[in-house]
Amino acid sequence: MRASPELRPCTPDPSWRIERFEPIDLARFYALFHRVGDEELWTLRLQMAGDEVLQLLSDPKFELYVLVTAEGDEGILELDFRVAGECELSLFGVAPRLVGTGAGRFLLNRGIEIAWSHEIERFWLHTCTLDHPNALAFYRRSGFVPYDRAIEIFDDPRYLGLTRKDVAPQVPIL
Repeated sequence: MRASPELRPCTPDPSWRIERFEPIDLARFYALFHRVGDEELWTLRLQMAGDEVLQLLSDPKFELYVLVTAEGDEGILELDFRVAGECELSLFGVAPRLVGTGAGRFLLNRGIEIAWSHEIERFWLHTCTLDHPNALAFYRRSGFVPYDRAIEIFDDPRYLGLTRKDVAPQVPIL
């Protein structure tokens, strides 16, 4: 994304709010990370030492937001401004129960607003086939344009003991 797009309409549930995740509480962060990412086999923060995660989340050029609902923390939005002129949407997602409710649109719209409120020339992200089947289309509708494609191989977090063995049943354990 090279310019701020027109935001797609959404009507959020009145109980939803987006909060800056401060102060950093690693137990709360990991609970949210698992709630949102286990079904997608997220591993990014689980492969880092706790002190590394704390250092990253405490960096003033790294902004973490959480979607809070009546049920608690249900969405994650990480914006990484550590490269001058850029913002990477490093983590984004909502809990499985909120997929299809407009919560993702609500959270991403706020992320787009926050990103482009900084002096950047590019807002970008990685996604993969393990993310929701409609993730790429969702990001394209939001104004992102694909610019590269790659094959990445990583160890299954269930096999490594980073997540429960019963998560992501749609992906066989090899």
